[in-house]
Amino acid sequence: MGDNFIINLKNIVVDFDGERVLKGINLDIRDKEFVTFLGPSGCGKTTTLRIIGGFVEPTEGDIYFEGKKINGMPPHKRQVNTVFQRYALFPHLNVYENVAFGLRLKKMSEKEIKMKVSEAIDLVNMRGYESRSIHYLSGGQMQRVAIARAIVNRPKALLLDEPLGALDLKLRKEMQIELKKIQQSAEITFIYVTHDQEEALTMSDTVVVMKDGIIQQIGTPQDVYNEPTNAFVADFIGESNIIDGLMHRDYEVEFAGKIFKCVDKGFDEMERVEVVIRPEDIKISSVEDGAISGMVESVIFKGVHYEMIVDSFGSKWMIHSTMCEQVGTMIGMNINPEDIHIMKKSDSEE
Repeated sequence: MGDNFIINLKNIVVDFDGERVLKGINLDIRDKEFVTFLGPSGCGKTTTLRIIGGFVEPTEGDIYFEGKKINGMPPHKRQVNTVFQRYALFPHLNVYENVAFGLRLKKMSEKEIKMKVSEAIDLVNMRGYESRSIHYLSGGQMQRVAIARAIVNRPKALLLDEPLGALDLKLRKEMQIELKKIQQSAEITFIYVTHDQEEALTMSDTVVVMKDGIIQQIGTPQDVYNEPTNAFVADFIGESNIIDGLMHRDYEVEFAGKIFKCVDKGFDEMERVEVVIRPEDIKISSVEDGAISGMVESVIFKGVHYEMIVDSFGSKWMIHSTMCEQVGTMIGMNINPEDIHIMKKSDSEE
């Protein structure tokens, strides 16, 4: 993919009514990349999207598009298009005319309009629906028309603000796969906003995790899941056991009353740390063979695995396993060194 960046945000600060919503955002987005801004509501992800779209001007900092500074440039002059959650389709126009609308404003020839609209409609799998009224479309179909309308002009980047929010779960899942396909075949940079971590992990090349107007981590879905930079990311990107620990020395950490080998280094001796362990990384054993033991408090079948809550001397552990243990049973738990992730203690008292 190389470092052919299409969008660069440099030290972006945004204040609304005296409150700082973005606190110095630095981000480089590559051409033809699927980037997702992920975080809880109020973390600044939509504001960042709106900065790129030109709907919000930064209080400080600069926005570059293909190396040119575009601060102050109005949205319609930017080579980006936005798909909002409410689709904003024209109810009085059919599918074809909704997609053609922007091209007509540009006074294109009918022949050119027809070619471009038909290409966009193919991309979103809506062939055969051209003359259908918007009123008779399902939520997923409206979503596709909104995307076709946004990409008919082949913008360099498409901004999507929680576009699947209104759809039911099964349709969301289908549309996630669909959107990734559309992005790959249209060869357009997609910048996507969601608070749904599974959606971010499913579709993105790069995930940007945000909290309180600050980027916490930028990485591939695998990076942010397997190597979270802090306890917030670990917890937000998937369920985690987060335990207080003590780093005795490099590669040796104490938690749950035992000393474990780990693969982390570079901490002070006896530094207090947070230990993150994914529920699926805990191996169940007999009490004798377990590093830690505990009693099974609850078991829920999740379809693929069982989710167990285990009480070990007052600490609650969550375990995902294909083996089912009975409530009330004592079990042993083991954790491999590479499945123990050590985090610096977060400054804020959560």
